Amino acid sequence: MKIEKNDVLLVVDVQNDFVPGGALAVKEGDLVVPVINALQEEFKQVIATQDFHPSDHGSFAANHPGKNPGEFIELAGLTQILWPVHCVQGTSGADFHSDLNQGQWLGIFQKGKNKEVDSYSGFFDNARRGDTGLGDYLKSLSVERVFVCGLALDYCVKFTAMDAMELGFDTFVIADATRAVNLSPEDGAKALKEMEQKGIKILTSKDI
Repeated sequence: MKIEKNDVLLVVDVQNDFVPGGALAVKEGDLVVPVINALQEEFKQVIATQDFHPSDHGSFAANHPGKNPGEFIELAGLTQILWPVHCVQGTSGADFHSDLNQGQWLGIFQKGKNKEVDSYSGFFDNARRGDTGLGDYLKSLSVERVFVCGLALDYCVKFTAMDAMELGFDTFVIADATRAVNLSPEDGAKALKEMEQKGIKILTSKDI
């Protein structure tokens, strides 16, 4: 596949709390870093998203006495799974992985800053009440194709890709440049299937 100058590589949430040793570690999450670094060399335009929560975020189990990670509550009118405290603003857990090359990034779009609602997608919060501005920025660059990678496949990568597709971008997910949380063992496979059903194309770094 030939990468065009208006294509963008969208690097989702490759942060310390999502790799082994982090507060919400994704198994093998660190293995995406060298793959993404190699991919970045093929693109003229690279943009990142960053999970960036206040410490009192409503998705944290610790902020709901008697609740544990994995339990469900209602948040912003939506069913919300509770997570461990992660990617808190100003902490090392929110920082990008130290081996991830950031030199050519055009911008970083932060999400999850509103404590009242969670934000998986790099474009909108889960209730679609807040907009990060990423969609308008991509359109200002005349982007037509978005290639999504990062963490985690079954949450932030999936929802970011789905919103990119809905906004009219030709959307691809690079399967070997992402890993799944897999709260259930098949969640990653289900996410790939769900995205394909929406018209998102699944490929690997070898295709680029």
